[in-house]
Parts: sequence; C-alpha cells; structure tokens
Amino acid sequence: MASPVVIPSVYLLWLFPFITSVVLGRIHGQPNGWLSGHATFYGATDNPTTLGGACGYDNTFHAGFGVNTAALSSALFRGGEACGACFQVMCNAEIDPKWCLRGRTVAITATNFCPPNNHGGWCDLPRHHFDMSLPAFLRIARQGNEGIIPVLYTRIPCRRRGGVRFTLKGQSSFNMVMITNVGGSGDVKAAWIKGSRTRTWVPMHRNWGANWQSSIDLRSQILSFKLTLADGKTLEFFNVVPSSWRSGQTFSSQYQFS
Repeated sequence: MASPVVIPSVYLLWLFPFITSVVLGRIHGQPNGWLSGHATFYGATDNPTTLGGACGYDNTFHAGFGVNTAALSSALFRGGEACGACFQVMCNAEIDPKWCLRGRTVAITATNFCPPNNHGGWCDLPRHHFDMSLPAFLRIARQGNEGIIPVLYTRIPCRRRGGVRFTLKGQSSFNMVMITNVGGSGDVKAAWIKGSRTRTWVPMHRNWGANWQSSIDLRSQILSFKLTLADGKTLEFFNVVPSSWRSGQTFSSQYQFS
C-alpha cells in the first residue's frame, strides 16, 4: 500500500490564500480573475463624449475611446495612473437577478475620477466602483433600475484603432503633451520626449491625468516619444511630430502597443 502524501505545514500556509480564493469564487459564482465592485451611471442628460474629466481628455471620441467610458473610485483611479486603462465589466446577476442583463459584458475605458465624499459614499476607499456612461451602463443593466448594481470586473488589453495620439500644449520651455489612444494595458506609467537637436531622452512628469510635461525648449524641432505602460512594455515612437508643430495640434504615431 502506498504511503499517504504529507504536505508540510509551511506549504499549506503558502497555498491557503489561493485555495480560499478558488473556493469562495465557486461559492459565490465568481469566475477566477474577476473582482467584485459596484457601478452607477453618469447623468442621463450628460454627453458621454465630453466626459474626459480628471484625465484631461478633451473629447472621448477624439481620444479614441468612444462612449463606453467610466469614472473610477479612488481605489482604482490611483491618482490618475489608471487613465486610459481598460476593464471588462458585467452585472453580477447572482446578486441582482432583477436588474442585471445576465451574460452581458461591456469593455470600458477609464477617463475620469469619481470623487469620494468620505461619508460612506460608493467612491470612498476602499470600494471598487465604476461610475459609467449611460450607454455603457445599459449594456449590462436593465433600463429603469435604481441606478446602482453589483458588478464583476477584470482588466483587459485595450484594442485601439490607429496609432498613439500626442496632443501638444504649453509653450516655449514648458511643454505639455496629452497622450491618448494607447493600446496594450492602456495606462502610461512613464514618458520621455526627445527633440531632433536633443541628444538624449528627456523624462516627462505627469502633470495631471493623461497630460505629461517637460521643461525644455523644443520649438522648431522634430519630436519623438518613448512610453512605458503599467504592464512594463516600452515602445519608442520616432519623428512623430514635424518641426513645424504648433500648440493645440494632434499627431498620431505609425505604431501601436499590442
């Protein structure tokens, strides 16, 4: 007779969180890799194409995101680091079968911040909350519900059409660039800029949301950019902007993150 297999206690302690998450996921019908949260929607009279808000997008169509957008609670927004990130969201019909559209999901882009009221509001820490555009919300919930639904969500790669877009702002020695339509993980972790007369990459700093700044004079220079995303992928975009550029113009790269 074979001897019973004995698992050392140290390995049981290491495996306990994983075993617990799998068991709880099965108990509550939550698929692995998905997290729990809640969702509401923007005012029905708001134009979802203009809700760039705390990420600084002037127009969500111009930014390449369309109408399926959401403002994130503090726990998800991370001070603007999540701008441009993509999530797959579904209404949790196991908890709310009345208002959820069972089996429906929607892919949304983070474009705004849902501010906390610090009095138990849905966007207070540590809650994971999505304040979605109405078109996105109605992809997963029934019309006429009370406005708050339980959801399951997971991060997904962003699929974008065309190249990464760079909108130039600022003047003289203060350059600010709004970076949009980013594929891959979608959220930019670090950015650099280089002019045709600049020998090295110059690091940029997040001014707010999707706007990055540098403090060198790059007028009348061809501009290149280097971006690192939150997932660690880095890509260089050479000679994206011609030397004749002016503030307010938007230029697209030839390449895109996968």
